[in-house]
This record gives sequence, C-alpha cells and structure tokens, in this order.
Amino acid sequence: MTRKPTDQPPMAADDAPHNPERRRLLGGIALAGAALTLGSCRPTGGSRLTTTDTSSDTLDALLRQHIQQVVVLYAENRSFNNLFAHFPGLAQPLKNLDSPEYRQRDRDGSLFDTLPPIWGGLAPHAQIVDGRHYQIDEHAISGLPNRPFALHTPEGAPLPQGVVTRDLVHRFYENQLQINGGRNDGFVAWGNTGAMVMGHYADNATNLQLWQLAQQYTLCDNFFMGAFGGSFLNHQYLVAAQPPFYPDANQRPGRFQLAQVEGDGPTGTRPKLADDSPASAMQGRAKFAAPDALTPDFWAVNTIGPAYAPAFSHDAHNPQLADADSPTTLPPQLHQTIGDALSNAGVDWAWYAGGWQLALDGHGDGDHHVFPETPNFQIHHQPFNYFKNFAPGTPARQQHLRDAGIGESADSNHFIAAIEAGTLPPVSFYKPQGDLNMHAGYSSVEAGDRHLARIVQALQKSPQWPHMLVVITVDENGGWWDHVAPPKGDRWGPGSRIPALVVSPYAKKGFVDHTIYDTCSILRFITRRFGLKKLPGLQMRDDAMIAAGGPPPGDLTAALQFDS
Repeated sequence: MTRKPTDQPPMAADDAPHNPERRRLLGGIALAGAALTLGSCRPTGGSRLTTTDTSSDTLDALLRQHIQQVVVLYAENRSFNNLFAHFPGLAQPLKNLDSPEYRQRDRDGSLFDTLPPIWGGLAPHAQIVDGRHYQIDEHAISGLPNRPFALHTPEGAPLPQGVVTRDLVHRFYENQLQINGGRNDGFVAWGNTGAMVMGHYADNATNLQLWQLAQQYTLCDNFFMGAFGGSFLNHQYLVAAQPPFYPDANQRPGRFQLAQVEGDGPTGTRPKLADDSPASAMQGRAKFAAPDALTPDFWAVNTIGPAYAPAFSHDAHNPQLADADSPTTLPPQLHQTIGDALSNAGVDWAWYAGGWQLALDGHGDGDHHVFPETPNFQIHHQPFNYFKNFAPGTPARQQHLRDAGIGESADSNHFIAAIEAGTLPPVSFYKPQGDLNMHAGYSSVEAGDRHLARIVQALQKSPQWPHMLVVITVDENGGWWDHVAPPKGDRWGPGSRIPALVVSPYAKKGFVDHTIYDTCSILRFITRRFGLKKLPGLQMRDDAMIAAGGPPPGDLTAALQFDS
C-alpha cells in the first residue's frame, strides 16, 4: 500500500517585487581577510534577565522587542567531536581516548584489534598548504590503535586545517548503523574510510575562529542533526522538518532508487548487502545490493535531484526543468516549508546561496551541466528548489531564492553586500559556495572557518546587528565519529551530534548550552519569534521524542539573556 504524506495546499503567490540584490555574476572571486570583530552592541543598563527567569508570555514579548533579524549560516559535514572535542565546559567531554566505550566494532560485532587503514588515503590529491606539499595515501598511516585520534601527517605533526581531506560516507542507513542504538561503535565498520572517521582536529582546534566565537558567545553541545544521513535530507529538515515523498515510486522512474532492506519491519534496519561485500571493515567498505535514495515506502532519504534546474539532468525541451523521466529526479514537493509559513504570516525572508546564479546559467554543453570547481555549487544544497511553490517563473522564487554571488568581498558576495547595507530581511538563510563550506573532499576546515568568520565580522558591523540572532551550524556530521548518543526520536532522526553556535548581542557570553536541540530547533525559534503556525514535521518530532521518554528539543531560547 502506498503511504502518502500530509500535503499542504500551495500558498498564494507571493507578488513581492524582484529581489534587487540578485544579478548575474560577471566578475571573479575577490578574497578578503576574516579578522573577527570582538565587540558587542548589547544595550547597557538594567539587570540581566535569563530566559529561565521569565514566563512564556514575557519571553515572547522580549523576543519580539529585541530580535528583529534571524540569520542562519549553514556549513557542511563536521561532527561536534571533529572540531570541538576538547572545548572546556562540555556536558559530556571526551574521557581518555583509550576509554573502552570509544572502541569500534567490526560488522560481526567483534572489537577491532587495530583500526583499518585509511581507505583511499587521508589526503589522496596533491596540494600545497602554507608552502608545503601534502599527499597522504592509504599506505602512509596504518596500524592505529582502536580509539579516537588527532588527525596528523605521516610524520606525526597535526594535520593542517587547510588540507582538503578525502570525503567520508554520510548516508541515511549507514548513519543509523554507525550510531548502533547510541553506542556509536559502528562508525568504522559502516564507513568507507577505515580509521579516518575517528579523527579530529583537537590538537589545533583552538586556533579556529569558530572556536574563538564559541568562547565569546554560546556553544550548544547537545545539538543533533535533524535526520540520519547526509546533506540532502538534513537540508530538507532545515526547511520543512520532514522528508520528501515520491508518490507511486514503484511505478515510475523512482523504482530504480528503491532500497532493498534487511531486518525487521517493512522498512528494515539496513540495506541488503551485496554478495561480494567484504565481511570485515579491515578488508574494505561494505557494498550494498541496490541504490537506496528512496525507502521501500517511497520517502526520499539519500541524495536525489530536484524537479527544477539546476538539476542532475535536464529536460531536453525546457532547460528550466529537470528530466522527469530520470531516476535522479524527485517530483515537485507539495508540503509546507518554513518559507511558506513566513510568507503566510507576512514576514519577509530569503535563502541566499553562493553560486546560485552561476548554477542557473549552467556551464558546459547539452544536458551535462558542469559547475566550476569554484564556486562548486551543490544542487542538493538548495532545498527550496524541490518545491512546487518555488518553481521557475513563480514570484516566490524571484523574491526568496537569492543569489549570494561568490567569494568573500561585498563586491562579489551579494549576501555580504546586503549585510553591510543593512537590508537583510527578518529571516535569512545563507549557504556558502561549495569550496567555502567546510565539506571534506572539496573544501577544508580552514576555508570554511575563515569564510564564516568573515560573514560574522560583517554581521557584527551591520546596522542590523543590535537586534540580530545568528545561528552557525552544519547540515550533518559528514560521517565523522561522535561519542554522544542522539536522543530517541522517530524513524528519521535525530542523527549524530554536530556543532552549533548562537551569536547575538543577546547570546549568553562564554556559555555552553547543554539543552537538547536538533536542526529543527532553528525552525522552532523562528516559529516562536514570528508567531507562525507550527509545521507538521515539528509537531511529529516533538511528539516522538516525548513518547520516547525525553523532552522535545529546545527552541534555542535557553542560549539567550536580556537586560530588563
């Protein structure tokens, strides 16, 4: 039987004028330094009032009075441990790295004697960082003890944060197998990089500008990715708090993307292994019998393309559309997003995407659109492009899906230009271009860290800063290990723990917030601040977490304090 999602009727067309900041990009990348502005513009005077000191109605009034802009900076693919393993004041800090509870188990449940090699190499592509040559293949580092470790060169020096490492598998079913019921001991067994998943930057993380921001403002140390798996699904959770759906996928091209599963129940516990899958992670990555972008009951959980350009394949007759006959194309989605909720309440908003206009213009010939390595736009990182309400030609698309340009200068980065001009709408999402988003495989920690700091510097100098709240986080863990068990939720998540910072004149200073959050907590805050109708996915997640015996995730207000 086909299960159908709860569809919401399309919202009325948004007839707001065309976004004046969006224009075709003609120039190249202009790089700028990213020194942080340390000062805060918090109004002075009066006593300090934390959110726990107030009634719900009083807090709502304070939010309306003091927070006029919400800005979400959405980077890529880092677990909390990968960047903040040894940050002071954590609720569940790492113990001795050889602690028995951190040891990894093979696919048959046995403990590894040593970790496997770093399959594919830690940094397989030749590169020069700070004048030194780096190329680290899988034979360079081996025989590591079965425990977490600081990423390092073959000589034992800390791995520079400017080195682009190889990518790691980060997918819906694998993430659940890695978490293994909260034991977090399956990361090596179900990853594709052997020992690499256990690596972190703890030995040189204190020089990260994100670390410095965390020391100044609020770091959330119980913030979990909204859904198991990868970027595609977690971007959908950021905007809609639920997975997309492919109606009648078994009778359409989507049938080639349906997972074959093993285990209890109709949706199984893992994809079926291929006959030639290695028995042990010491021999290589697990292989599965079929693609698994869709669950057996037609929910999209791993990367699949949108119905509109830019897409993974394009309609031969209309370049604004994807090829609907391709198994890599998801039909237009109809359920409600946070954008719809904001528009229905008369609140302006925008999703700024680095390289969006370049991606729309395309590059290459025929149906094979190839986007340049710079800015390296990622199709599945534009979640609103999956929805019918934001189809090409709609006023909502023109108004709300904005090109951020490229680079780190206001001359080429339209998001920075809007920040400096003080023209950000009440709610802004910013997705950095691919080579600046921190994603392993095509960006470095240093590049993403520098770029996010440059954005924060601009925000702190903006005329809108005195009434602004900024959330800095990543979409998902990117396959990197974390030792903290995610809270119990529903079949979709929450997934592994990820870093998140709250930066604002009203953020608690030098504070580590231990509240349980997930990606959807950003939507909870926006919903509360602007008095929106709650998205169905938010209610489902809250209900599931309460039913599992825990509290619903917070709405970020525990990170704030006000002067009364």
